[in-house]
Amino acid sequence: MVDRPPNSRPLKVWLVQQGVWAMSLESMPLASGYLKATALQDERIAAEMDIQIHNFDGGGTLFGMANQLFTDGAPDVMAFSVLGWNYQEFAALAETFKQINPDGWAIFGGNHVSQQATRVFGAHPYVDVVVNGEGEFVFRDLLRARLDEVQLRCLHDIEGISFVDESGQVVTTKDRLRIENLDEIASPFLTGAIPLTNKDGEFPYDVALMETNRGCPYKCSFCYWGGAVGQRVRAFSRERLREEIELFAKHKVHTLVLCDANFGMMPIDLEFVEDVIAMKQKYGYPKTIETSWAKNKSAVFYKIVKLMKEAGLHSSFTLALQSLDDNTLDLMSRRNMKVNDWESLAEWLGKEGLDCYAELIWGAPGETIETFMKGYDRLAAHVSRVAVYPMLILPNTTYHTDRDRFGLVTVRGNTDDFEYLLSHDTMSTRDNRYMHRFIFVSRLVAENPVFRNIWHPLRTLAGITQSQLIRSLMDWFENDMHPGVEPFRNGMVNSFTDSDVLAPVLTRIYGTDEAKDMLRRWWNESVIPLVPKDLRSLLDSVFEYDLLTLPAYTLPGNDPSVRYANENLPQVEIDGDMYHVWRDVWKGYDVPALTLALRREEPYEHLLTETVSSIYYKVGADRFLPSTNHEEIIYYMGRLERQLVRS
Repeated sequence: MVDRPPNSRPLKVWLVQQGVWAMSLESMPLASGYLKATALQDERIAAEMDIQIHNFDGGGTLFGMANQLFTDGAPDVMAFSVLGWNYQEFAALAETFKQINPDGWAIFGGNHVSQQATRVFGAHPYVDVVVNGEGEFVFRDLLRARLDEVQLRCLHDIEGISFVDESGQVVTTKDRLRIENLDEIASPFLTGAIPLTNKDGEFPYDVALMETNRGCPYKCSFCYWGGAVGQRVRAFSRERLREEIELFAKHKVHTLVLCDANFGMMPIDLEFVEDVIAMKQKYGYPKTIETSWAKNKSAVFYKIVKLMKEAGLHSSFTLALQSLDDNTLDLMSRRNMKVNDWESLAEWLGKEGLDCYAELIWGAPGETIETFMKGYDRLAAHVSRVAVYPMLILPNTTYHTDRDRFGLVTVRGNTDDFEYLLSHDTMSTRDNRYMHRFIFVSRLVAENPVFRNIWHPLRTLAGITQSQLIRSLMDWFENDMHPGVEPFRNGMVNSFTDSDVLAPVLTRIYGTDEAKDMLRRWWNESVIPLVPKDLRSLLDSVFEYDLLTLPAYTLPGNDPSVRYANENLPQVEIDGDMYHVWRDVWKGYDVPALTLALRREEPYEHLLTETVSSIYYKVGADRFLPSTNHEEIIYYMGRLERQLVRS
C-alpha cells in the first residue's frame, strides 16, 4: 500500500450517467449512486477521494456535456455507466478526458460493454478498463488500486475487469462472484450519495428508482439483464427497503419505479407492497408503483393486485409477451414461461377496471407480418394499450452470439450503438420497413396513448380491429397532402432510420389543436364511413372524449389559450395532487363506464344518456414531455371527478 502525503489534495472521481429521454426533471442516477455509496463505505476512499456524480438527460449534446464537465480541468478517475443509447457519447467524452489528463483512468461499466472488452478497446483505445458484471465492489477495488498507485497495465489482481496489459494484450480477469447479500451494497438514498432535494428543496427526479432484487430465472434469446439471466433471484432485506420507501414518502415521491426483472413472483414482493401501502397511509405517498411484472402470474401476484386496488395504489400491469407465435417463442426460449394464461389475467384486470398494457417485439426470428398481426389483434382484444418495439440485437444475447443461425442482417444506429435488424430468415427488408411504419403509428396512438377508450367499442360494436385502425391511419398519413400531416408522414417514413422521431409528433398531438383537428379529419374521412349509421353518434362521442382528455399541455411556442391544450385552467388540490379543472366541458356519455361495461359484457344502454361533466387534468405533464414515457404520462390524462381518489 502506498501512503499519500497527508496534505495532498483528494483525488477527484467522477461518475457519469445519462438518461435516455430529454425531460424537465432529472432521471435518477441509480447506478452511479450505488457505486458512490459503496465506495465511500471504505474509510480510506472516503478520506482521500472526492466522488461526484454528473447526471445528464437524453437531450444533452456532446459539446454541452464536455463544456459542463471540463471547464475546470478533468478528474483523476472518470467512470461511465454505459448503455446502448450513450455508448458513442461516452466514448467521445472518454477521449476528451484523456486529452486533458493522459494519466487519468477511464472506466466503462454497464450492460452494453460488459464482456465486450475486445470490441470496446479496439474501437476506443482511450478507454482503460471495462467492468464485467456487477460493479459496486469492483469499482471500490479499482479506486483502492488507484490510491495505491497501481499501474493501469497491472490490474491483474482485481476480479471482474478487462484491461490492456503492458504487451498490448487484452486481459480479462476472473469473474467476480455475484453479490449474495445485497445489503452489503450501500444504499445511495440512506447514505445521501444521491441527493433527494434540489436547491429549492424539491425532489428533483421524474420518479424514484429502486431495486428490490437482482437476477432473472429465464434465459430469453434477446435479453441480457446485466448478465443475470438464468440466475437465482437475490433480494434486498425488507428492513432496508422499508427505510428507503419511508424516505421517499417523506419527500412526497409520487412514483416508485422498480428496476426488477420479475416483480410480483415472490412473497417478499407482497411484503414490499404492504410496506409501500403503510407509508402511503402515513404520509400520503407514494401513490404509484411501476415495474416489470413477473411473466408468470402466481397467487402472490393476484394478492398484490387486490391489495393495491383496495389501497388506491396505482400501477400499469404489464403483459410482457413479446410474441404470440409458438415458433417464434420457441426460438426466443420463452415457451417455458407458461404465459398462456395471459388472456384470463387480462380479462380479470379489465373487469377490475385496472390499467393494463402489453409488450410485443417486432422482428424476432420466426415472426412474419401475418403471425405478428394475428397475435397483435388477439392481444388487443384484451389489452388496448399495446407497446410494440423493434427487435434490437444486444451484446451477449443468444441472438447476438448465434446470429448466423437466424440469418440476421443488422446495422448500427446513427447516434446509438444498438444493432437494428434489417432482415432475417423470416423477415424481408421490405416487410421490416412496412412494420416500422406500423410501429410508429402504434406507439403514437396506442402505446402512449392518444386513444384509450375507442378501441374496444370499435371492435365489439363495429367489427374494426386495432390493427385495422392503425393501418387506416398509416394509409391516411401517407396519402393526405395537407401541410399539417407532413410531420407525421415524415416521422412514419423516417422511423426506420431514426429512433427519435416519435416524441416531436406525439407532443404535437398532445399540445396543439391543429393535430387534434387532423385526427378528426382522418376519423371522419376514413373510419366513420365503415361504421353502421346507428353507431356513429356513440363512437363519435368516445372518440371526442379521448381527444378531450389528453394531458393539459401546450407545445412550446404555441398559444397557451388553445382549446384543449390549456394549462391556464384553474387548479384544485385533490388527495395531495394539483389538478387543472375544466368545469362542465364534457357534454356526452360517461365514456369510462361505457367502455368498462363493454369489457364486462354487461348492458350499457342505460349509460347512453348525455351528461355535463367537469374534466380534471393532473398538473405537470410537461415534466414527462417531450419524452415518450407512456408509463408516467398515463397519469396525466383527463379524468371525471368520480375517478379521482380522495383522502
